[in-house]
Amino acid sequence: MPKDNLNVLNALDGAKTQWYHFTAIIIAGMGFFTDAYDLFCISLVTKLLGRIYYHKAGSSTPGSLPSNVAAAVNGVAFCGTLTGQLFFGWLGDKLGRKRVYGITLLLMVICSLASGLSFGRHPNDVMATLCFFRFWLGFGIGGDYPLSATIMSEYANKKTRGAFIAAVFAMQGFGILAGGMVAIIVSGAFKAQYPSPPYFKNPNGSTVPEADYVWRIILMFGAVPALLTYYWRMKMPETARYTALVAKDAKQAAADMSKVLQVDLEEERQLEKPGEKRGNDFGLFTTKFLSKHGLHLLGTASTWFLLDIAFYSQNLFQKDIFSAIGWIPKAKTMNALEEVYSIARAQTLIALFSTVPGYWFTVALIDKMGRFRIQLMGFFFMTLFMFALAIPYHHWTLPNNRIGFVIMYSLTFFFSNFGPNATTFVVPAEIFPARLRSTCHGISAASGKAGAMVGAFGFLYAADAIGVQKSLIILGVISLLGMLFTFLVPESKGKSLEEMSGEVEQENGNQTQGGRQSSTEIRIA
Repeated sequence: MPKDNLNVLNALDGAKTQWYHFTAIIIAGMGFFTDAYDLFCISLVTKLLGRIYYHKAGSSTPGSLPSNVAAAVNGVAFCGTLTGQLFFGWLGDKLGRKRVYGITLLLMVICSLASGLSFGRHPNDVMATLCFFRFWLGFGIGGDYPLSATIMSEYANKKTRGAFIAAVFAMQGFGILAGGMVAIIVSGAFKAQYPSPPYFKNPNGSTVPEADYVWRIILMFGAVPALLTYYWRMKMPETARYTALVAKDAKQAAADMSKVLQVDLEEERQLEKPGEKRGNDFGLFTTKFLSKHGLHLLGTASTWFLLDIAFYSQNLFQKDIFSAIGWIPKAKTMNALEEVYSIARAQTLIALFSTVPGYWFTVALIDKMGRFRIQLMGFFFMTLFMFALAIPYHHWTLPNNRIGFVIMYSLTFFFSNFGPNATTFVVPAEIFPARLRSTCHGISAASGKAGAMVGAFGFLYAADAIGVQKSLIILGVISLLGMLFTFLVPESKGKSLEEMSGEVEQENGNQTQGGRQSSTEIRIA
């Protein structure tokens, strides 16, 4: 690596933590706030959709989405997310992080609004339209994963890099929490304004016509935080690492960095021609990449895949688990809006007391404990609590033990977030070369969404076919496998991105080609 580029990157690694770092966390993090809100708010309204569009006259139980429709509504956004992660991850390395960063946010705004405006004369038409817009919503969400992680890792100094990337991802917890709170407020307001009897007293009257507005408002609210951060996202400059290492423009990298960080850079002359290629710029589909980073990519992709099977199964279908143990009243004892309120309250409590704290424990400790220890510990406790719930499952369904079940279930969320749910996001943004960083993060994240699809589709049918107890045992085994694959992932605590990716080692031999010498003077303010 030419010394000039190395000096620019050393300045980034050594820059003190300052206000712009926190601004970047908020700008990137609000994308993840929106991601989580949009992905998980659907689980709050699927019961309501069933009551509104699939009510059967004379039935003793409220209407519910057919299994195939429920699987599509819950899982179609993950299909879009997987596609978006691969596409925008690749595009972020080809065109630069900033150029495509705003596209993902606009797509999320438009499709959040469109999801709430889903139309049709027949129930299946409404569901098909909803699924169409949620696919493209997921496509935009998918782009946010590799771009936000890569941008934050490339802005951060090496001392607190893990905490900064984890803080961006931790905004997911607030997004899940916000989804529950919005659903509580909206359903509570409509419930007070349009009172109705429970289903067992009046099946037709238990779902007021105005309930159709409730799910639409909840879905459309996801556009608000994304829209609020669009302007600030567009003002962010390209990351200095991309400009220096991929675009080969150290002078522009220095200028960009000087604008946002308290680092003075004086460039006398350009050392690399923009777009210049060197022989060691190996691509993704090469034996050199396979030998240097193949196992790393297998480790980040496999652990994220296994984690998301368990994590999204729990999140999307916690309402079914809570109903199975009696924590949420039986559907026929409530009207439609009461059911939304009860489900949202349960999700909000879980998010408040386990999901959100778990994320921020990771933020606080990741640069002290390291990524490897936190991920291994998280998978271990997820495995432990899954088996502790599943093996004596009948015990937990007894009325006197239901609170204990909820506590144990909450702990699995806590250790997934103070564990692999955060670290699987952080590590792929640190260990791959700059020219492939966004792509490799996108591949790892897409593997995670493949796992989420397994969870969204598989757990739905598994819970019906083999019951909740055996499904929980399967999730415990999956968490155990996650522990084993964690050993493929290297520790990146305290190391520079170039040290982890091997770019310093790879490129040192070409420092003096063509007589180019260093001429950068750097003062860190």
